[in-house]
Amino acid sequence: MTSQDPPAVARRRVRLALRNARQRKKLTQQQVADALEWSLSKVQRIEKGDVSISTTDLRAVLALLGVVDPRRISQLIEDAKASRRQRWWTTAEYRDHLSPAMLQLLQFESEATAIRVFQATLIPGVLQTRAYADAIQHFWSADVPDADMKVRVDLRRRRGESLFGVPDPPKYLLILDESVLHREIGGPEVFAEQLESLLEKIRERLITVRFVPFSDGAKLVMRGSFTILELPDEEDVFLYQEEGWSDSMQHSMPWIQRYRESFEQAWEVSFPPDVSARLIESRVLRLRTLLDRQRHSA
Repeated sequence: MTSQDPPAVARRRVRLALRNARQRKKLTQQQVADALEWSLSKVQRIEKGDVSISTTDLRAVLALLGVVDPRRISQLIEDAKASRRQRWWTTAEYRDHLSPAMLQLLQFESEATAIRVFQATLIPGVLQTRAYADAIQHFWSADVPDADMKVRVDLRRRRGESLFGVPDPPKYLLILDESVLHREIGGPEVFAEQLESLLEKIRERLITVRFVPFSDGAKLVMRGSFTILELPDEEDVFLYQEEGWSDSMQHSMPWIQRYRESFEQAWEVSFPPDVSARLIESRVLRLRTLLDRQRHSA
């Protein structure tokens, strides 16, 4: 049933239906705004999916755009109602502790068909185990309030469930700098558990991982870590970047194209997925051997 669809999916159906109907009518967004006595930004936000549309506004714009089929109107009204359901990350529990860019990332992740990630220093948050995430957040504990810290750690778990715990998850392509394999965040036990978790997702074919060798990674590392999100509409591609205390979401195609090219170049020079998996397995074996020796010598 439409009413059971995730809000992001329902919102996308509404915004695409409105945009397509407007284009068939050969109307500009400004003409729609003028006819309905709306602001241009309101039309733009609705068509981009930044905001939901009320059923009253939906009926008005459908009439203007010549959508008269009762069944079609009924379907879109149900979608509009579904799109306004509260998503878990929009509750005050999360919203009050997250940046605008992170809130956008959560929305786009829920709609994405493909996600490309380069990480220069860490396993990405959405793939982190609880212990690994705790160790990372401990580093920031002096600068981040406890309430924000708790939300950030819990957010990683919820994001992972939302991305990989669905019947049709997005294609997730991950490039890690080879140095990530040798950065024992949280100590040998925590790091071994984190790498084993990564291997499990690789074996379940939820993610594809490649390591860019030390010899080829310098140029890409200087760009910093980034995430490229592709949504079903070809025009909807976004670039998320996080650095230190700040993050941002970009929708400038020339800017995004630079990062796409960097990602593809790195993908070509990186170790193939099977070799990358063996690198992880080898690192886990060394860590587990070290831990066994420590236990026997204790």
